[in-house]
Order: sequence, then C-alpha cells, then structure tokens
Amino acid sequence: MLTTIGFDADDTLWQNESYFRLTQDRFLERLADHADPDHLVERLTAAERRNLAYYGFGVKGFTLSMIETAIEVTEGRVPASVIGELVALGRELLEHPMELLPHVRSTVAALAEDYRLVLITKGDLLHQERKLAQSGLGDLFDGVEIVSDKTEATYRRAFARHGTGADQAMMVGNSLKSDVIPALQAGSWGVHVPAETEWSFEAAPEPTGHRRFHRVRDLGDLPNLVRSLRP
Repeated sequence: MLTTIGFDADDTLWQNESYFRLTQDRFLERLADHADPDHLVERLTAAERRNLAYYGFGVKGFTLSMIETAIEVTEGRVPASVIGELVALGRELLEHPMELLPHVRSTVAALAEDYRLVLITKGDLLHQERKLAQSGLGDLFDGVEIVSDKTEATYRRAFARHGTGADQAMMVGNSLKSDVIPALQAGSWGVHVPAETEWSFEAAPEPTGHRRFHRVRDLGDLPNLVRSLRP
C-alpha cells in the first residue's frame, strides 16, 4: 500500500543543473588564457568531487571549487579581479530565479489530495529553503528534509518520520544514484524522471528488473503510474 511520496527538488521540480552548466561556461571564459577548456573542466570536476566531503552539495561548494581550480591551474597567479568575478558568479547562481519544470504544479497538487508528500533534497539549507518558498509548492508538502547526502538510511528515516515507513513510500527524482537506487534499497518504490541535463556525479546504471522500479518521461505521467499501483 502506498501512503507517502517523496520528491527530489533540483532538476525534478525545478531547473538546476542547466544553470550550473552556464556558470561553468562563464568560468571557462574567465580562465581561457590559462588552460584549454577540456583541461579546466577535468580539473574543476576533480575539485568538486574532492570537496564534497568538506563543503557538501550546492552552489557554495561549487564556487569554492571554481576558486580552488583557478588558483591551481594558474599556479597561484590568478588575478584578484578574476577571483572576485568567480565569487560574483556564485552569488548570481544563488540568486537565479526558480523555474518549475513542466507538469510539476498540477502533479504535486493532485497527489497531495491523497498522499503524504515529502520533499527530500540535497544542498545548501538556505538556498533550498529559498527555492521552495519561491516555488509556491511549500504548503503541499507534509514534510521537508534537506540532507547532506541521500542513502538507504536517509530514506528509512525520512519515510518513518513523515509517513508509514519506507515500504509504503515512493521516491521520485531525476538521479538514479541519489533518488532511486537508495530508495529501492530501503524498500520503497523508486521512480526515475530523467532530466535534460545530468551532473556526471549522479550517473548510475538503471536497476532493470527490480519490481519497484519505474521510469516516467516527465512528472505529467506520475499520477497515472501511482493510480496503477493502487490495490
């Protein structure tokens, strides 16, 4: 029996990764005189992965990784003005208007009539709270969990706190690695909603053959899937 539905936020409910890609392109422009783009992307990606354990997910960690990469590739000779520009890029990313993805509002509102909804997302606390407030969806969720990472234990705790347990819950998100696979491991249904742009860190093989795994084209298909699972 399904009683609770969890939703990821970034790139599931609203645009996110595309803005990071645009900021990365601007970072490459700022450092174009010091390294070729492919090398810069490789170094920036390495810095991001290395720094996740220290800064977590989100804009602030990405901004610090851009600064660190700029210092490394220029061997400490990056001008202070460029550092200032990178800080400004990070601030602009934090202030970027929130843009809902197609079918989000109607789907969330429809499911909120019959199920407990929980927002479970990674990232910076203040930034995610700001985006949720701007989305106008806040009143539709019975609980909000902003976490440092998503694991099997994360979903067990969240669905026990806000629902009737992981085995009666569904997690919906664009990331197989963070949203789907650990939710399946916790005993929940896992629904993959592929995003147009995916961060390489979130890539993972699809868990084909799992009886509780489903894939939808977009959130507009979710209500029909949920109805098909009713006993």
